[in-house]
Amino acid sequence: MQLSRELARRGHDVTHAFAGGLLSPRGILERKVGDVPTLNFAEVPMSPLYRANKYSFVKRRAHEIAYGYELARLVRQIRPELLISGQTPTEPQWTMIRAAQKTGTPVVTWVQDFYSIAVEKLARRKLPLIGTLVGRWYRYLDVKCLRASAGVVAITEDFLPILARFGVPVERVTVIPNWGPLDELPVRPRRNAWSALHELDDKFVFLYSGTLAMKHNPDLLRHLALHFRGDDEVRVVVISEGPGVEYLRERKSLEDLRNLEVLPFHPFEEMPDVLAAADVLVAVLEADAGVFSVPSKVLSYHCAGRAILGAMPTSNLASRIIMGQGSGVTVEPGNLDGFLLLAARLRQDARLCENFGWAAREYAEKQFDIRAITDLFEGAFERALGVSLNLKAQGMEGNSKGRGE
Repeated sequence: MQLSRELARRGHDVTHAFAGGLLSPRGILERKVGDVPTLNFAEVPMSPLYRANKYSFVKRRAHEIAYGYELARLVRQIRPELLISGQTPTEPQWTMIRAAQKTGTPVVTWVQDFYSIAVEKLARRKLPLIGTLVGRWYRYLDVKCLRASAGVVAITEDFLPILARFGVPVERVTVIPNWGPLDELPVRPRRNAWSALHELDDKFVFLYSGTLAMKHNPDLLRHLALHFRGDDEVRVVVISEGPGVEYLRERKSLEDLRNLEVLPFHPFEEMPDVLAAADVLVAVLEADAGVFSVPSKVLSYHCAGRAILGAMPTSNLASRIIMGQGSGVTVEPGNLDGFLLLAARLRQDARLCENFGWAAREYAEKQFDIRAITDLFEGAFERALGVSLNLKAQGMEGNSKGRGE
């Protein structure tokens, strides 16, 4: 959303399309004070049953296919000069790309993770034989989508070997790391209206906020609450939805984990106070997800200026950022004892948490300059289009001929 706003500010005519009905944090998806007239929004319809069926593979797939048809309809309606697509599941992505091909619209695919690899790992775990076939189908589609793209933006150099195996020409790929919305996530006081509402002002708070899906292990958060059950001053707060959350609610009741608070997603506007209420922000990622996923919540955590505790593959980009910048500590996801040992260390050392928080915000302020980031995206767009996007040089500042994103 921040990229769309900056592109529109530069004079491009941007339509920011998003899936209706999803609850994952996605920024402010409506016009706000200061937005320019060239920024538009388009909610792509989704079945109201999607949320209920999200974790049923067959039912979810049916909803995603229907969503792909709605995406294709939007492409035919807007007929943009360039389309950038990120975080779209493989089947609707391919439907959208075929529609773009018919309208002569170049597509830049923004690779946040590899859907086919994730599906294959999950399907193999549940149904070994059929899962292999399902994985091959999605890999086939992933390859088609990526090869049909005029450009590919990868969020980490770790994805380059996979893209090479998929047959994507290296000259089409631009690596642009993800970032956090620095201006929308300012550092807020530890005690604020949200922390007071949830009676956290005088507690030591470990807080997890974001998706808690198959590639995240909610049991680590349960063990965190179990470890500090005897310390009445500690609270473990989880803000998410889905099966992982239902599991934690069940364990909270069965094991009388009164120090575990499980809350639904909050409006994005509340996130600065939510994250500020933490003493330590927690991130988890399963070992087999490390190759295809980089948890973006870690970047938002850096904006908040709080210490970070991670249980993620140490080879993952998010772990490398945390350790390299001194913004927190991480262990491998299978190292429960190490995870709890680090949590106890942070609980006892307020100065260490404070230093980690300063380092986190310092990193965000240096790396999350949306102007510099947008320069990189415009460079990727220019290579995909084969034309210059320097509107000022063309005498078109504030009056772009572009029709959409």
